[in-house]
Amino acid sequence: MHNWFECKVSYDKTMENGTLKKVTEPYLVDALSFTEAEARIIEELKPYISGDFTIADIKRAKLAELFFNENGDRYFKTKIYFITLDEKSGTEKKTAVSMLAQACDLKEALAVIEKGMEGTMADYVIASINETMLMDVFPYETAEKTKIEYLKEE
Repeated sequence: MHNWFECKVSYDKTMENGTLKKVTEPYLVDALSFTEAEARIIEELKPYISGDFTIADIKRAKLAELFFNENGDRYFKTKIYFITLDEKSGTEKKTAVSMLAQACDLKEALAVIEKGMEGTMADYVIASINETMLMDVFPYETAEKTKIEYLKEE
């Protein structure tokens, strides 16, 4: 089970024209607690940000599933309704869940979601797909997994 946290990071970004501009960018990190989320986002962003940066906000992100796509450079939040039948009343019940898909555009996001949902036995309806402002997603990796990937590169 993943615990996703949206972390907003403020720092001085060098713009294309060479000027510095204070920006706040959201990132998604997999962690067990708010404290670990803060530590992980600092660790992940240290190599990419020169100078001072602050963690402006951390909040829990309720995501049921993430669909990664190595070709995608943006993230799309999807609202999906799972449809179940209430046997007592005989009516359909819709349960909403949020999912995240990595894609280049809206059309590709829909394809990524449909591919990820292929094995699902439950009936579902895709209610909405919206582009997010997320800059990057950092899933949790064990030290052993990182070590194995490092050995594969050698």
